[in-house]
Amino acid sequence: MSRPAAQRPRLGLIGYGAFGRLTARHLSPWFEVLAHDPAATAEEGDAARLTDLATAAACPVVILAVPVEGLAQTLSAIAPDLQEGALILDVGSVKVGPARLMAEHLPAHVQTVGTHPLFGPQSARDGIAGLRIAVCPVRGDRIARRVAAFCRHALKLKVFLVSPEDHDREAAVVQGLTHLISRVLLSMEPLPTRMTTTSFERIMQAVEMVRYDSPAVFRAIERENPYAAGVRDRFFDLAARARADLDDGAAAQASSGPPVGSLGSSGSPAS
Repeated sequence: MSRPAAQRPRLGLIGYGAFGRLTARHLSPWFEVLAHDPAATAEEGDAARLTDLATAAACPVVILAVPVEGLAQTLSAIAPDLQEGALILDVGSVKVGPARLMAEHLPAHVQTVGTHPLFGPQSARDGIAGLRIAVCPVRGDRIARRVAAFCRHALKLKVFLVSPEDHDREAAVVQGLTHLISRVLLSMEPLPTRMTTTSFERIMQAVEMVRYDSPAVFRAIERENPYAAGVRDRFFDLAARARADLDDGAAAQASSGPPVGSLGSSGSPAS
């Protein structure tokens, strides 16, 4: 149940792309959402009101829905307008770097928490209840626990309260491999759609969930996560070993002649 407009605190939303709009839609029952994004235009049914950067930054709660590569510049831009005691959160796909940037660039009189909703517009198209979110303390555990409680009770999300380091270690595998494999499969299109197996269809469902993610999301997951390179190296090393095993097996088979019972050129078992 949403609060009456007069009782809703203001929430500044910096960044109003696809994920920013998703954020506004699900937070508007509890907050009056004021969004800033130079590239955004107002649309019918918007859950947020577009405003200037200073006004959005002056809200008691500010969410940063900007690419990780632009976070430092955004933090410097909003710092002069932040209220004392304001809560600043980011929603980026990596947490170690953003946590460090928020600690360095934001004034000591604000509270900061890192969050990573483990879903996007595609996976959340039927609602967010039951989906997952990581909440990472940046300046103390108390405010992070309050954010976690709101996500759990108000938004009905499954919450993981973890350190930025633990988040990035797991995300390097969970997101890093998913996006890497999906990017390769997208480059191989068109792929079969007729005689498919259930396992192949599930792989393609994962591909569809990230198909329309911006290039900035892929760069953040693969470049900004300090643990992603190690996961990629291990994946490519194991893939190379699997390829070598197959090549060695093919070479051994060729040197020993055709297997017993194999088909000849006529389609009959070879004699």
